[in-house]
Amino acid sequence: MSTAFANAASATVRRWQLTEALRQLREQREYTIDDVMDQLHGQPGKWSRSKLSRIENREQRVKPHEVEQLLNVYELTDEAVRAWLLGLAATAHERGYWLAIRKDLPEDFHNLLNVEPALVARRQFETTVVPGLLQTADYTRALINGANPGLAHETVERRVLARMARQQVLTRPHPLRLHVILDETILERPVGSALIMRNQLQRLADTLTEDHITVQVLPKSAGATPALDGAFSILTLPEPIPDFGYAEGPGGAVYIEDRTDVRVCTERWGILTDRALSATDSLDVIREAVKTYAEQI
Repeated sequence: MSTAFANAASATVRRWQLTEALRQLREQREYTIDDVMDQLHGQPGKWSRSKLSRIENREQRVKPHEVEQLLNVYELTDEAVRAWLLGLAATAHERGYWLAIRKDLPEDFHNLLNVEPALVARRQFETTVVPGLLQTADYTRALINGANPGLAHETVERRVLARMARQQVLTRPHPLRLHVILDETILERPVGSALIMRNQLQRLADTLTEDHITVQVLPKSAGATPALDGAFSILTLPEPIPDFGYAEGPGGAVYIEDRTDVRVCTERWGILTDRALSATDSLDVIREAVKTYAEQI
């Protein structure tokens, strides 16, 4: 992991990386938690079966010296890997810029905000709006005002700034790989004025020149597809953390970590990728929508 990327990673992600790596090291040695307890018996610190289980399940923090004890039990001799894991342990509680912008955002969105700066890739299917990472400020402002009538102007502006700040994951030295599939109706649903929509869709068209961003349009002619189950994302964090799913709905945000459920999301994504227009054809459709709105200005 590069220094720049490590600095961008949130405390949450560093802790997830660390605990997942520790669990995998134990399993590679074919040790049960009881086996580890036997080897830690008599060593400094307060160890218990439940404590190690809580650490591996991300329910309890682990201190650097405890990580070192575990690495010794697992007989990890690779100095580079040891240094990386001990570095994660030492920085697992550092906080970043997102804490300053999260106060005006919904509580159930905070977990995504915690991990987003460290995402390696995001696969996102949207049914109603342009994804936040690709929105213009004017589109975001119109969207927030439309969805939350009467919201204080200052709060709206802080949320707009927060969304724009989140987009730095696309411009960092090692940018997020973003693959978006948009339902075609998003291009037809006006959010704000015709000028706002023209500029927003032009922004979408412009992103297709970026190697790390892919946009596909799912045409209405695709008919019945997994799109009918709603919007969702598949999020990829640094190894060894497995992919997990994310979805938003009327009841709030849902984080999908069960391996079977994530596999279902991945299968749905594969079907949608096949049924959507190619990136080139999608660009043509987006450009036509840009012209339509331009004619209304």
